[in-house]
Amino acid sequence: MTTESTDELLVQGLEELYYTEQKLLDALDTLADQTDHEEVSQGFAEHREETEQHVERLEKVFEEIGEEPQRREERVVDALIQEHEAFAGENDGEVLDRYNISTGQKTEHYEIAMYGNVTSLAGKLGHDEAADILEETLREEEAALDELSEAGEQFDRQQVAGD
Repeated sequence: MTTESTDELLVQGLEELYYTEQKLLDALDTLADQTDHEEVSQGFAEHREETEQHVERLEKVFEEIGEEPQRREERVVDALIQEHEAFAGENDGEVLDRYNISTGQKTEHYEIAMYGNVTSLAGKLGHDEAADILEETLREEEAALDELSEAGEQFDRQQVAGD
């Protein structure tokens, strides 16, 4: 993939995020349905609603920079989803619940890196409104990671106390 400019790099990053967020809509439904731990399941369902807003914001960002929203395949998110499907096909119960939390954390870390990069690029290229929109989503992704990390810690404490 040859990229001629930083502007193109920004657009490619946005296209990858657009793809990622749309793929995660279905994945979050799956995580919510598969997770027996009520609070964690509810957290996935709530983050799905937030992810719908992220898709809408990305569409607004494309508009702000004068580009049509397009998706660019992102192999990392595809691999995360495939890895989860394989694990979920062979496991259930508490092990799957904890794995789902871990999968959510991996995904959030990846999204934070992606949003951090495009937010910085948008700002450097003078797309201030786009950068502000992206920054808002970046903060929400960081908050989602914090919530998942706390859920993982609580889950682990409950499992240790139950053993």
